Amino acid sequence: MFLRPALFLLVFVLIAPQSRSYLGLCLASAGKWISAWSPFSYILLLMLPIAGLASVYIVQKWPERIEPENPMAKYRKEVPFED
Repeated sequence: MFLRPALFLLVFVLIAPQSRSYLGLCLASAGKWISAWSPFSYILLLMLPIAGLASVYIVQKWPERIEPENPMAKYRKEVPFED
């Protein structure tokens, strides 16, 4: 679903030399920030996949919704089906 728009955007971002140099600068500054704030940044980076896995676990284990019974069903006459 997101593959085609992502590839389309990626082509136009990587085609210009200014955008490539900006992305390289962003990655370099992120690496410097991670090494400068090493204990806290590693904890933060470790929390990201843990939060994703926890959300997947919660969604899978969430109890299913039970539909309430129709209160008018007991007053409605059932018509037998003819075979």
